[in-house]
Amino acid sequence: MDVTEVTKESWLLSTFPEWGTYLNEEIEMEQVKEKSVSIWWLGCTGIWLKTHEGTNILCDLWCGTGKRTHGNGQMKKGHQMMRMSGTEKMQPNLRTQPFVIDPFKIKDVDALVVTHIHSDHLDIHTAAAVHQNCPKAKFIGPKAVVETWLSWGIPKEKTDVVKPGDVVRVNEVEIVALEAFDRTALITHDDPDVRLKEQFPQDMDTIAVNYLFKTSGGSIYHAGDSHYSNLFAKHGNEHQIDVCLGAYGENPRGITDKMTASDLLRMAESLRAQVVIPVHYDIWSNFMADPSEITQLWRMKKDRLAYQFSPYIWQVGGKYTYPDNKQDLAFNFDRGFHDVFTQENDTPFPSFL
Repeated sequence: MDVTEVTKESWLLSTFPEWGTYLNEEIEMEQVKEKSVSIWWLGCTGIWLKTHEGTNILCDLWCGTGKRTHGNGQMKKGHQMMRMSGTEKMQPNLRTQPFVIDPFKIKDVDALVVTHIHSDHLDIHTAAAVHQNCPKAKFIGPKAVVETWLSWGIPKEKTDVVKPGDVVRVNEVEIVALEAFDRTALITHDDPDVRLKEQFPQDMDTIAVNYLFKTSGGSIYHAGDSHYSNLFAKHGNEHQIDVCLGAYGENPRGITDKMTASDLLRMAESLRAQVVIPVHYDIWSNFMADPSEITQLWRMKKDRLAYQFSPYIWQVGGKYTYPDNKQDLAFNFDRGFHDVFTQENDTPFPSFL
């Protein structure tokens, strides 16, 4: 190829997704140990869960983008942030993470599970890839999520509508649907001309749920985009929860859309979890936050409040295995070069090194 053959299309195909199939291959090759469970962070709140028995579950994988142009500088009429605050200027939510997985190389997925209706969780590209590549996969979500899948052409027989209290089995994994606490979802409406003020709120149970994935290696609680709620303590009373994931971020002035560091710690304490992992802070430029704040705040409080959990600061594309990583506080990618000087090196002279 020479420069006359390079086009925008050839550039896109050779560059995106930025990780190619590296992570797809890693997940496929991973042999999860007995009495453990592995999860990979795919960006935003997306995770891939793999069990010792070989069950693969995707949750909230999103393969879209944020803003790509300034447009007219105005927020889309009826947007949830507009309803929340009355703002009219466009929010600068630019995607800040690469695509670490190739959705169209996905295989062996047993279920696609989605927490709620927002488009950075409910994604047509993910749905298409799972439907095309994994014909036996279940599509599990609340009523409005399933209705969206059906409108995209997912066959009804492949879907399961869940509401809080429902349990769906995917092979040996029990997926428990629990109440969600996503107040932003409650002010989301497809029709920009509908006025929500002075109306009864929507039924949260039809648009959003939290999930508990009960596996032979531990239980993973996924809070979707829930805000902090006292009812986390109810979930902690009713279920054994090993690892909990929550949507963390630095809320702009006048906006409450993500949990703060103190919210994440309260969530973990209420759920009686062993580990709390912040997610979502990675993806939007206008909600970017430093997760080390969570660790520092935990260190300040853990002895006085007798915390029985610890935080874990992840990186997108990284693997977390419970209970192997239970005592770790942060993830780091493999630094490689494990076989240095196991063969003769090739430099002009030793002092070159």
